[in-house]
Amino acid sequence: QVQLVESGGGLVQPGGSLRLSCVASGFTFSDYAMNWYRQAPGKERELVATSTSTGGSTNYADSVKGRFTISRDNSKNTVYLQMNSLKPEDTAVYYCYAKRTAYYSTSDLFDTREYWGQGTQVTVSS
Repeated sequence: QVQLVESGGGLVQPGGSLRLSCVASGFTFSDYAMNWYRQAPGKERELVATSTSTGGSTNYADSVKGRFTISRDNSKNTVYLQMNSLKPEDTAVYYCYAKRTAYYSTSDLFDTREYWGQGTQVTVSS
């Protein structure tokens, strides 16, 4: 059974920090790219940060660049999002997302697998 379980959300004052964790099970974590998304009330879900399967390459939304850091520990099947200098506009439900695309040359087919966590609430308010 595939599971992505986020934790670490909560209420924090502006300028504070939080570290989100997402623990994966039921699939080969090290084969998957991992992303963090967020969704604020009344807004579309947006991509926050991405990590390749090895963690060797990461990317960030402009709105969080320099403040957030995505990292992963493949030995623990866990991806993290360190969030510093938090702002009220960072308030959202944060989701982790896993994706792997495999190509099978014998059949010339791509197979994409993707999974979502249930989300964790982050509220930035004084």
